[in-house]
Parts: sequence; structure tokens; C-alpha cells
Amino acid sequence: MNNIFQGIWPAMFTPVDENGDPVYGELEKLVGQLVEEQVDGLYILGSTGQGILFKEEQRKEIAKIVIQIAKNKVPVMVQVGSLTTRESRSLAEHAGKIGAQGISSVGPIYFPGGADMVLEHYREIASVTDLPFFPYQLGNNSIKGDVVDFIKQLMEIPQVEGMKLTTTDLLGISTIHNFAGDKLKLFSGADELLCHSTLCGTVGAIGTTYNFWYKECSYVRDAFIKGDFELARSFMLEFQRIIFELLPNGWTFFRAAMMYKYNVDIGPAVKPVGNNNQAWKEADVLSLMQDLETASQLKIPTT
Repeated sequence: MNNIFQGIWPAMFTPVDENGDPVYGELEKLVGQLVEEQVDGLYILGSTGQGILFKEEQRKEIAKIVIQIAKNKVPVMVQVGSLTTRESRSLAEHAGKIGAQGISSVGPIYFPGGADMVLEHYREIASVTDLPFFPYQLGNNSIKGDVVDFIKQLMEIPQVEGMKLTTTDLLGISTIHNFAGDKLKLFSGADELLCHSTLCGTVGAIGTTYNFWYKECSYVRDAFIKGDFELARSFMLEFQRIIFELLPNGWTFFRAAMMYKYNVDIGPAVKPVGNNNQAWKEADVLSLMQDLETASQLKIPTT
């Protein structure tokens, strides 16, 4: 199994304009900034990247730009899930041709059909590429029926090397790990379980806040794994407080945070996402940013 699949991977934003179309100049700037941060990897075109809302050709162009800039510096995993299996196959095949290190896909959660439908969707995606495949568990929507039986069938797909688990169910994570062992590399997709999930067998984390809090979260997670319980405890309590505070107006916070951190405008969320978000006061955004930076105890050099 490929040892690049570990650590902290931002679920990268895709900057958009007021019409919801990609702004490629801001995208290039953002990728450059994250590469400079030396993130462990980039997960693109997932929910945070609003991937499913873009046209197929836009998604291919976004993936091409990200991979060109990150090439030989940071591994890239492309989320290829869409409303149709045909489009998912096309996106997976394209990711292989342009040099992605892996692909991921949400299951067909908008349609009934149970485990057989989800697994067949994954098999068809995997059939067009040799890239490592990380199916995306979205709460209880992507794993249907008996968990162990589902994971057993999933592991029979040769390209499947791991999963992205967007769940707060720690027992569910450990159940998958206890059955699959090291045969599946598990990434936690819930930022609020950054440290907790390591106890359940995860090798890394993929999340939205790592776009602007990568260094802090990576530092604390590594310290926790090495045995610094007190730092992890105090940090995670503060991290969870901040997440709870920002979530009701998450997208407007993310937009302001990215401007503060990188001077990159990710634009408004594509409605209906975030259509009830209220604007933040600059002072409140800066306060939360600084609260987490302080909680990490990481000494970041100022320039």
C-alpha cells in the first residue's frame, strides 16, 4: 500500500464567482499556497470543493490545474462521484490520465437501491483506472446493510485501498478498522475528531478547516500520537468549541478565513449551500483564528 496516503489533507475549496463558476486564477493561487504550506495531500472536488455542482468539463479542468501545480510536490486525490455512474467513470479515467495519485467517490446516495447498488457503482468506477480508490462514507448514507459484509465486498475491488469516513461514529470507524486491519487506509472526514479518530485506526484526516489550520492540526495530531495527551485534550476542546461556534455560518467564515490566511477569495457558496449564512465581523473571524493558533502551542514564524 502506498505510504503517501496518511497525514492531514485539506478538503480543498474551489474558488467560484457570483454565478458559481470556477475562478481559475484564484484556484491556481490557492493550490500554490497549500503546496507552500507542505500539506500532506490535497483532496479536491468533494463536498467542500462543491464538486458535484460543477459541469463535467469544469471538474476536469479544475483537476488538471491542481495536479499541474502540485505535481511532484503534494499528492492529489480527486473526488469523482457524481449523479451518474457514467460521469463518475469519465472523471476517474481522466484523473488517471492527468497524474492524480488517487480517486475517491461518494456513493449514489440520492437513489434507493441498497448495498448492491452502491457496490456496483464503485466497481464500475474502479474498472476504468488502476488508481488507488478511496470510497467516501457519508454518515450512514454510503454503507448500506451489514457493515462487515459491505466492507468485505468493498475490499474485493482490487483498486480499493482505503476510505474517507465522514462520520462522528467512532465505533463505526473502529469496526471497519478491526475487520480490515491495515488492508484499508482510513481517513477521518470529521474535523472535530482529528485526534479521537487516531485511536480507532485512522491514518490521516481530510477536512475543510485544514485549508487554513493545516499546520496547527498537523502539529497537535502528531504530538498526540507521540503521547502528548494534555496538549491534544486542551486543543480538541478548543477546536470543538470553535467548530460549534462557526458552523451556523460556516461558509461565510471559511471565505473570510481564507482571505485572512492567504488573500484568496473562494467566493460565495453555490446556493442552496450557505444561502442562510450571515456575514462575520472581521474582528470575530480574527479572534477565532487566533484562538486556535494559540491552542495549538505551535510557534509559527512571522514574516
